Amino acid sequence: MKYKVPLIICFCAGILMILAEFIPRPPFSLLQSTVESWFLIIAGFAIVLGQISMLKMNLLKVTNKSENWQYHLAAIIAFVTMFLFGILFGTQRQPGIIGHGEIFSNFIGAKPFDFIFDNIYQHLMGAMFSLLAFFIASAAYRAFIARSLESTLLLSVSILVMLGNTSIGSAMTSKLPAVLHLPNISAFIMEFPNTAGQRAIMIGAGLGVIGSSLRIILGLERSWIGGKE
Repeated sequence: MKYKVPLIICFCAGILMILAEFIPRPPFSLLQSTVESWFLIIAGFAIVLGQISMLKMNLLKVTNKSENWQYHLAAIIAFVTMFLFGILFGTQRQPGIIGHGEIFSNFIGAKPFDFIFDNIYQHLMGAMFSLLAFFIASAAYRAFIARSLESTLLLSVSILVMLGNTSIGSAMTSKLPAVLHLPNISAFIMEFPNTAGQRAIMIGAGLGVIGSSLRIILGLERSWIGGKE
């Protein structure tokens, strides 16, 4: 019984949302907007639950002095700091509990929350992506080794696209007919074969979403309620 009620609710909600997409008329349109509002409310509670879970996990790591517990302590301090600054002084144009924090704004030129976000978080995020560039280069090196026909085609096309987006590639083919200019070849590859591949991936992903949604609506997939019966 504990599985039947959630499955029935899921089935009814799924069917109503499907009907609302194909019949955009009352009462289906009203039901759709109502369910979407419920989703936003539930998502808000889910964010709070995720924050509590994150704090609990990090506190356990710090309390038990687990490996690299200092990083978990830094995460707790950063979270609490940003949370308090956002609640007390607000963000951007939104006031906080005690106003806009004019004292801090006049001293550092922005609200504490915005100042930390722009001057610390953004730089940390940039540093993280710069580190990811090395992993991407390593993966590209392994993928571009010409071991088979597919990898050879990938290597050849990637070289054409990269050269086509540089001044060297443009200079190398400047005296050739326009159809052989590397920038034109690169643009053609990106506009047609690349777009076709991306659309095929999106279609496949869409079919996967449809299949997964139908399995959940029909009750064939029950892992989301923690059961298999």
